[in-house]
Amino acid sequence: MTRVGVVGHVEWVEFVTLDELPGPGQVARGRDSFTRAAGAGGVAAVVLAELGAQVDFYCALGSDDNGRAAADQLEQRGVSVHVAWREQETRRAIGLLVDGGERAVVTIGERMEPRGEDDLDYGRRQLVGGVYFTAGDAGALERSRAAGIVVATPRARGAFRDGGPSVDALVFSAGDRDESDWARELAPRTRLLVATDGASGGRWWGETEGSWAAVEPDGRRRDDYGCGDSFAAGFTLGLAQGMSVAAAAALGASCGARALTRPGGP
Repeated sequence: MTRVGVVGHVEWVEFVTLDELPGPGQVARGRDSFTRAAGAGGVAAVVLAELGAQVDFYCALGSDDNGRAAADQLEQRGVSVHVAWREQETRRAIGLLVDGGERAVVTIGERMEPRGEDDLDYGRRQLVGGVYFTAGDAGALERSRAAGIVVATPRARGAFRDGGPSVDALVFSAGDRDESDWARELAPRTRLLVATDGASGGRWWGETEGSWAAVEPDGRRRDDYGCGDSFAAGFTLGLAQGMSVAAAAALGASCGARALTRPGGP
């Protein structure tokens, strides 16, 4: 069993399914609702556990009911959760989901990130084959380099300030202007830039270059929440298992396709 780490953030998300997103001044009626420990780190950790990996997830949560519920839910899904408990409230979010892929998310509160100084049993990270880094400070990123492979999202750009280590791959959405801009800025700090492009597949470049084809979802398309982080989870696991970049991207693409068929976070 491959051991993989995730370093990042969790949001306690209430997902609401709708027939269509409301416009200005409109009132929409939800068909259903459910609550999940989600956010980039939470999504990736669960996807990795579903793939059969042994997952250590390093995060920060508020010591409130939502934070405790999020940690418990992740543990129930097969994730070993290492939490730095904070006094502030756990970040919440509302996710509005429409069948076919459309979504909108509203966050409430500040994102909590693990820090290198947190007492999170970081020594365990020397045992993992790879880490997916979604949030944290430069110290947390430095400690992540104990892993064989480190994959990051450009949304964790704060960890790259003031020098510090580089990563092996930076995964971002080609269709997200902010992520694309941040990825270009961080290009000198990574061996590979990996751009996902939805139904068009994606490509990578840097030390090597290539592309992959999208995987057709095996079921009805629900929404695209978590597709990018699901791809990154599979991609990280593939590299940690010694796959080629192309094979790791193909595994990631299958994880992203599966996410399309599942409402909200996994």
